Amino acid sequence: MKKILVTGASGFIGSFICSEGLEKGYDVWAGMRRTSSSQYLSDERLKFAQLDLGNYDTLCEQLRRYKQEMEGQGWDYVVHAAGATKSLTREGFFHTNTEGTKNLVRALMAEDMVPQRFVFVSSLSIFGAIREEPYPYQPILTTDTPVPNTAYGESKMQAEQFLEGIKQEVGLDRQQGGFPYVILRPTGVYGPRERDYYIMAKSIKQHVDFAVGYRPQDITFVYVDDVVQAVFKAFDAPDAVGKGYFLSDGEVYNSRAFSDLLQKELGNPWVLHIKAPLWFLWLVCAVSGTVNRWLGKLTTLNLDKYHILSQRNWQCDISTAKRDLGYEPQVQLEEGVRRTVRWYRQAGWL
Repeated sequence: MKKILVTGASGFIGSFICSEGLEKGYDVWAGMRRTSSSQYLSDERLKFAQLDLGNYDTLCEQLRRYKQEMEGQGWDYVVHAAGATKSLTREGFFHTNTEGTKNLVRALMAEDMVPQRFVFVSSLSIFGAIREEPYPYQPILTTDTPVPNTAYGESKMQAEQFLEGIKQEVGLDRQQGGFPYVILRPTGVYGPRERDYYIMAKSIKQHVDFAVGYRPQDITFVYVDDVVQAVFKAFDAPDAVGKGYFLSDGEVYNSRAFSDLLQKELGNPWVLHIKAPLWFLWLVCAVSGTVNRWLGKLTTLNLDKYHILSQRNWQCDISTAKRDLGYEPQVQLEEGVRRTVRWYRQAGWL
């Protein structure tokens, strides 16, 4: 039975990867911090690996212990889905997203536990606000130069650059000590258990839809099941090693599409649609970020989030993912929103 380690297993995407791995018959190890919740990891078939990605020496000791438990073998596949999407400080993003990735890769190599494939869940955000002139916008390409405009995007980009450096340093042939990675860069991921889009659903249920910016905005989405699909396809795709791929549902939407579908699924409550200028969003995010940083609380609205919300072009080209991975999106936005709202209700969130 093939063995998989999923870091960030307690998170939104990671928990779905674990479930799908079990359904596919893999021996799934849920990698997580000691303090992380196992709310969505209740299947008795799961095995758990406590990992301290922030401390290289400790991580090496932990990996050594799990290797002994697996009778001297490592995991066949490692999916690195752990990451910080929110942080009280700029440094927090780099500690988790950049240094955590470096520590994991170096520790796997040091303990002779290099997997057959290492799948890194990155983000479209590494490219920042590009191709926004002229309108209509053009899709972001994998050949474009990343110019991240958020600490989150920059931290993910630096993790990717580290992997690229490994490729240049030791090559990609595992038999010769290389590190066979594949990078996935999903756009806005939504679905059951996701909390940021839930905030939008909750707001619409309370009869308010808030949007910002008067220039056209092209948005893309990907349902969580399609991200999971891409992860497993990346395990064995022979032409994918050392490359990065965008993931979306293949469609482009205007700024109202998601909220309109939420409104429909919620029974079409009356909704006040408010569109504010970008300077107002900046002010709200600046105040919210400062106050919550003083209070030591994570918040959805901060200056990092401002750049994400104000970005106008989220189009991306998924043709290479289709070609190399055999990736074919299965869930379009209308059906995905329907499933998501149904789960929110069943879980008592709405």
